[in-house]
Amino acid sequence: MNTLSNEYLTIRVSGKGAELCSLFSHDTQSECLWQADPTYWKRHSPVLFPIVGSVWENQYRYQGKTYYLSQHGFARDREFELILEKEDELRYRLVSDEETRKVYPFDFCLEIGYRLEEKRVEVIWNVKNPAQEKLYFQIGAHPAFNYPDFHAPDKIHGYFGFDRMEDLSYILIPEKGCADPQTSYPLVLDSNGRLPIDIHTFGKDALILENSQLKKVSLYDPKGNLRLSLHFDAPVIGLWSPPGKNAPFVCIEPWYGRCDRAGFTGAFDRKDWIQLLEAGEEFQASYTIEIHN
Repeated sequence: MNTLSNEYLTIRVSGKGAELCSLFSHDTQSECLWQADPTYWKRHSPVLFPIVGSVWENQYRYQGKTYYLSQHGFARDREFELILEKEDELRYRLVSDEETRKVYPFDFCLEIGYRLEEKRVEVIWNVKNPAQEKLYFQIGAHPAFNYPDFHAPDKIHGYFGFDRMEDLSYILIPEKGCADPQTSYPLVLDSNGRLPIDIHTFGKDALILENSQLKKVSLYDPKGNLRLSLHFDAPVIGLWSPPGKNAPFVCIEPWYGRCDRAGFTGAFDRKDWIQLLEAGEEFQASYTIEIHN
């Protein structure tokens, strides 16, 4: 583990998956990030690469060959190299090798960084294409946040707030971890413009909001106090907690990608929300976690 700390926050990051594993608030003396109890979910904040979600039947096709890849890809389970350690920043690197090419036939360099500034943590992604061929990929975040003041019997565990309150819609994942983008549902907010979170909110799995509907999602405690916000520029955002488990956490997930649509058997480069890098190009993106007390 590597640690960054300032007056307000301390974060801890693991070399495995370059995963943020702790986000501790000094103001409230509380852990903001889920601590990976496998009873509910065994991860903290994995980085999803080179796919987000599942490919149909766990397989995909590229240039006439079929490859097998499990949900969310392999980066979250690989050991990253620490390449930068400063007082306020950590940066990690993963590069393609013989093992990755067995399931993903592309050369890549993936760098993941964490920068601490006051009550904010900026998470930085950089994908480089070192090859002469095109590089197709997706990347996404999956941070899990503890509900503030969680009490299992409570009807409402908190609220989502958004930077937009009208005409929001979402799609679902009805089959084999894959989406139905043809059927959308209105996101119904309460009189305060917020979405109450209860045991039924994720009864049909994740809520997926596509097409850059949002740039900010905030989490409020059951009394309506603002506790944290995510700022992002990703075109897709997923909201999730394990269905039916009444889990003590919720995930706010900015994605540059999404699972396959159900039944999709086309080529990998025709996948929904696929990202493309030409030879020598770089992709840069980030999101910020802001803690409010």
